[in-house]
Amino acid sequence: MEKPLVAIVGRPNVGKSTFFNKVCGRRISIVKDEPGVTRDRIYGDAEWCGHAFSIVDTGGLDVKNKDDFQMNITRQAQIAVELADVVLLFVDGKEGLVSADFDAANFLRKYNVPVVLVVNKLDNNEVEKTYEFYELGLGTPFGISAEQNKGFGDVLDEVVKNFKVKIAPEDEKETIKIAIVGKPNAGKSSLVNKLLGVERVMVSNVAGTTRDSIDSPFKYNGKDYILIDTAGIRRKRGIESDSVELYSVMRAFDSIRRADVVVLVVDANEGLSEQDVRIAGFIHEEGKPSVIMMNKWDLIEKETSTMNKFNEKLAEDLKFMDYFVSLYASVKSGQRIGKVMELVNYVYENAHRRITTGNLNTIIQNSILTNPPPSDNGKRLKITFATQAEVAPPTFILFVNNKDIMHFSYLRYLENCIRNAVDFKGTPIKIILKNKNEDK
Repeated sequence: MEKPLVAIVGRPNVGKSTFFNKVCGRRISIVKDEPGVTRDRIYGDAEWCGHAFSIVDTGGLDVKNKDDFQMNITRQAQIAVELADVVLLFVDGKEGLVSADFDAANFLRKYNVPVVLVVNKLDNNEVEKTYEFYELGLGTPFGISAEQNKGFGDVLDEVVKNFKVKIAPEDEKETIKIAIVGKPNAGKSSLVNKLLGVERVMVSNVAGTTRDSIDSPFKYNGKDYILIDTAGIRRKRGIESDSVELYSVMRAFDSIRRADVVVLVVDANEGLSEQDVRIAGFIHEEGKPSVIMMNKWDLIEKETSTMNKFNEKLAEDLKFMDYFVSLYASVKSGQRIGKVMELVNYVYENAHRRITTGNLNTIIQNSILTNPPPSDNGKRLKITFATQAEVAPPTFILFVNNKDIMHFSYLRYLENCIRNAVDFKGTPIKIILKNKNEDK
């Protein structure tokens, strides 16, 4: 059963994102005193009085502005309202009632959805400042201070009253989180929209259109997933130190950390750049299974061995993650897009694969017979026992007589032996050495 969805709407700079972050318990939306910072729908999970629900932040509403970019933002808010079970309309208690608030209220009246009116920025509990907002005809205004965490309880009590069903947090299904990352304008948002089958994320030819990491829940073959569209990751020296883009890039890296699988989207026209390699390196260091998607493949002039040449170049540039899985596709034409989720599930399963202790020790012992361990000053390394400790990434512990004797090259050899025996394609694996007198 799907969780209820709560949408936060309102004109720019009324504190929607601050409230969203506080309710979700972590900093998800970018918060800055600058109109228009939140452009897309930003999803999070929340819980109140035993009710689990999803909550979505939206860009600032300016329904009379017919600028193409603003119309895109309004369209995103409209989709959020259409999907929502409850809508929170935010207004600014300090500034008072303005014409844009009437526009927002009239916008919401088109939809058959409960609306809770929230008057924000009442830091000193000025109840009298809520009275004028009765003019909007949306019922009782709830005064809060998102910045100071005041008044949240009354608002959330009203929200959950409007839920048709109750879903306890423990009833939530486990979902696979997929982060879509890459440089600006590589086709990340277009891929998200294609996979979702709905215009969930703004798409523009202007690099940097996506500035937040946007969580979009969806189902595929009956399983629950969350697609995380992220801001394009440029090199640090090209980003102003106090810019919104810097926060966006930091958020993109945080999305990699919390993802279960990462899809690195690369513009095939440009090939794998130094920045793409850096991003891949971060994915590898974080221990995340991944798919390298070469997008815009339809624009590449092809010969018989074109794909092989691209794979050879990938293998050369990604030596540190030679387990990579690649896909040559085109979001625009739809070429091989059906393979994306297939490969996502493939690398996810490999990242969660376990080897029995018996099989693992057989692999290690056969490796030792083929290529004996190194020695140091006449003392040879002995591997006495091996076990798998974790998954995601698969983590193996080798108990040895003296871990200081282990050479990096031999450790890499053992990793290759494990990979040759068991399918760990698409995921890093870790090998931890412990001296035999250490705890297993």
